[in-house]
Amino acid sequence: MTDISTTEEVAERLRSVGYLSDDGLATVAYLALSMHRPLLLEGDPGTGKTSLAEALADSLGRPLIRLQCYEGIDVSQALYDWDFTKQILHLRTLEATSAAGAHAPEDVERSLFDERFLLARPILQALRDGPSVLLIDEIDRADDEFEAFLLEVLSTNQVSIPELGTIRAAHPPVVVLTSNRTRELHDALKRRCLYHWIDHPSFEREVAIVRARLPGVPQRLAEQVVGVVQRLRNEENLLKPPGVAETLDWSRALVQLGHTDLDLASAAASIGAVCKYREDLDRVRDSLNRLLAA
Repeated sequence: MTDISTTEEVAERLRSVGYLSDDGLATVAYLALSMHRPLLLEGDPGTGKTSLAEALADSLGRPLIRLQCYEGIDVSQALYDWDFTKQILHLRTLEATSAAGAHAPEDVERSLFDERFLLARPILQALRDGPSVLLIDEIDRADDEFEAFLLEVLSTNQVSIPELGTIRAAHPPVVVLTSNRTRELHDALKRRCLYHWIDHPSFEREVAIVRARLPGVPQRLAEQVVGVVQRLRNEENLLKPPGVAETLDWSRALVQLGHTDLDLASAAASIGAVCKYREDLDRVRDSLNRLLAA
């Protein structure tokens, strides 16, 4: 349970930790908290999906538990595993300190699967260790089988460990899933979640984000940087259009270099904070005069 009772309170709490949400995002976050539903966020890379989960954890005073998905991830890497090294040491200790036949085989086997040898991975940790925010990042990179397993866990807030039994969440976590939409997720998972598409922010909101996250960046410099970044997103057809993270990196880099104004020289020297492909660098460097003039 949370003590948040309105959408406005969610927006204010997020703002207090430096995350500026729009009305739609604040509303769906409030509904996820009040209805105890997972929140599925989709959008282009760099639009603040992961940052929202981090901001929710900070604003609620809960630990953030992160599961980074990738191709080939399986249940043991997300749920639990056994510490085989400690189990072998335990078995050797029993052999060295006990007389032959002192322990029944079934007792030895049972002792090997004691909870002290259990390695809790992110999902089990979130279910077992009290109120938390569980971030399942880039779920679209996992396969169909893992998605089906995840759906079952999210539906019941419990997992079964054959050697220990069923573990139920006394305090179900706030669950945030993110997707860059490299593949379509199944309808069954989407039905289980509340959904929101996060777009790139407007000019005014992106400037406000820079000023909130980096108070040392002058207003004029923030406006210049955001203006160029938004033109790069919308006009330059880059291999990897810059997200808000790149806007913040570029602003931070310019301040670090001692610049208070964005001109051709400072932009050319620091454009590597924005462009991460050689083809993008070449294209942008050729366009800097026009971009700055605009």
